Amino acid sequence: MARSTLRKDHPLSMRLPDVDIAIIARAASLRGRSRTEFMRDAAVRTAEEVIMENTVIRMSPEGFAAFIDLLDRPAKPVAEMVELLKRPAPWETQAAAK
Repeated sequence: MARSTLRKDHPLSMRLPDVDIAIIARAASLRGRSRTEFMRDAAVRTAEEVIMENTVIRMSPEGFAAFIDLLDRPAKPVAEMVELLKRPAPWETQAAAK
């Protein structure tokens, strides 16, 4: 099966202290990724967060009122979540088994 290679359209160069490179290299290694892949993913994820934090969501007064109404309603239990919360935590079951 042929492996496709990603085209590097825009190279980016950075100057970082050795300690930063060591931290990034360790984290990338823990994720099984190259430093370049790790840094690209981290930079894009952070950029997306900043954009979302600064994006204005516009809605009509009626739409906003409906949204607030939904938030103000009492929560309905979700059967799967109730069941999950009834289960003992893994450390509780391990302690009981000893």
